[in-house]
Amino acid sequence: MKIVSIVGARPQFIKHAALSKELIKSHQCLLIHTGQHYDYNMSKIFFDELGIPEADYNLGVGSGSHARQTGEMMKGIEDVLLRELPDLVIVYGDTNSTLAGALAAVKLHIKVAHVEAGIRMFDKSLPEEINRIVADDCSDYLFCPTQKAVDALVKQGITQGVYLTGDVMADALNVNKEIAEKSNILDILGLTHDQYIVVTLHRAGNTDSKLSMENIVDALIRLHELGETIVFPVHPRTEKMLINYNLFETVKENVKIVEPQGYLEFLKILNHSKKIITDSGGIQKEAYILKVPCITLMDNTPWPETVNVGWNMLAGVDTERIIQLVKNFQPSGLQPNIFGMGASAQIAQILDK
Repeated sequence: MKIVSIVGARPQFIKHAALSKELIKSHQCLLIHTGQHYDYNMSKIFFDELGIPEADYNLGVGSGSHARQTGEMMKGIEDVLLRELPDLVIVYGDTNSTLAGALAAVKLHIKVAHVEAGIRMFDKSLPEEINRIVADDCSDYLFCPTQKAVDALVKQGITQGVYLTGDVMADALNVNKEIAEKSNILDILGLTHDQYIVVTLHRAGNTDSKLSMENIVDALIRLHELGETIVFPVHPRTEKMLINYNLFETVKENVKIVEPQGYLEFLKILNHSKKIITDSGGIQKEAYILKVPCITLMDNTPWPETVNVGWNMLAGVDTERIIQLVKNFQPSGLQPNIFGMGASAQIAQILDK
């Protein structure tokens, strides 16, 4: 088969790296990079570290409103699909690149496979939720990372082409964890194993609210005053919003601000942290697989399984709750394997058939 994969953001680069290594064994594979993440530290470095060949097509769309960005992506993707006429288009996750790829392909009557299908937060105010629902409706092959994802599709009336495969990000993490240990990033940043907390913050629901950002920053300041070392690889858009709210200098005084890291460096930073504070769905998942307690700056999560077994706690943007969870939250008991193993090989075998 001729397969076109579509990526645009950090988590998709990671998923594609794992799956493409299996697909190229039997299929002609092409890659479209929409350019949704275009900064070197958010894009090119992931291609370099994960050994992903340069994209066959880079649309260079960049940032913009949801409608404008998605529309520009659809136009560029459609042009490529008409030129290449693939048998299958693969989309990943829940970004605007996912939505644009699924819509462009289905309107051209090209089969669609959605990797990470069935994830639901049951909150349509989130743009990611709309992207997930539409991508699943467009898809012929729905590769689900967890049983809850399968169940969500059944409730939506989708039962054909649904496969429980496990999560391809787990494949990538397990393959790269030992490689990441060769990095000297902890020495460079002056960090000691199990003696620091990692913070990531990028979700528009948080960054677009001054009050939410003030609450989060207040929690970080007070944690610093309690003697905690906090490492904050700041997303470019998050830095811009902190500056707009006159909060950036305050953060710098209390938190170790670092640039966004490459996949391997960041994986090592996560793996050696004592806790992770994040609003990223992907990092919640990585924290779970690495067995690092996670505090989520959301009222809901795409991965309720991690909360149900006690390894992830929802804090929203409540300053006091964030502080108390950092001080007192410690998972206990065995950790079930929620995300499976060997998802990439399973997906490739299904598509081979």
